[in-house]
Amino acid sequence: LAHVQFVQESVPERLDTKCETLRKLEVVIGPQVVVSSSATALIPSDIQADARHPQRLLVGHPFNPPHLIPLVEVSGGAQTALEVLDWAMKFYRAIGKEPVLMKREAYGHIANRLAAALFREAVHLVAEGITTVEDVDEVITNGPGLRWALQGPFATYHLAGGDKGFAHYMHHLGPSQEARWQTLGQPRLTEELITKLVNDVEEATAGRSPARLARIRDTGLVELLRLKNSLPE
Repeated sequence: LAHVQFVQESVPERLDTKCETLRKLEVVIGPQVVVSSSATALIPSDIQADARHPQRLLVGHPFNPPHLIPLVEVSGGAQTALEVLDWAMKFYRAIGKEPVLMKREAYGHIANRLAAALFREAVHLVAEGITTVEDVDEVITNGPGLRWALQGPFATYHLAGGDKGFAHYMHHLGPSQEARWQTLGQPRLTEELITKLVNDVEEATAGRSPARLARIRDTGLVELLRLKNSLPE
């Protein structure tokens, strides 16, 4: 590692493990080397707290499967140098990624916080007997998930406002959004609920191993990325 310019740290998601790895790295790399952590939920300020050169540490969170998904969430900590963040953004773009720079750090970054909100409600709907695990996945993959691959939630609701766009949507249908927010669930992951969810997932995916499901997903992702790259701006 004596001559590297960049290190992507991807050790297990434990703060003590990441801090210890950083301490060992700093013994063998120069102070100018940028270190990017793949941390999923940890924030860079915590990881860099005891570092020798905290200014070169950031989070560069890739999305699974990282060899296909272009997103990288880039986040600096309290001591991260701005020029390091700028360098990291250019680096990720240079290798074909689509980095997004967070304005400030947050546990779970952006994508996983959004995913957590959706998953929480999915668990709530199943726990309350409103729907099933299988139907939740069907609803997403045959409904909003298709749109989300092409346009995010804000662009989606901009279109929902018709010719008058997002402003019309918010004034016309914003109150109904707020009404739904008030009914969203706060499920507790009890052992009983976890057992039910595990059994339901196994039933919904019966006959298809995780390896087979991953192959189907990855094949679809390749085709989807090819389609996205062919679309006009």
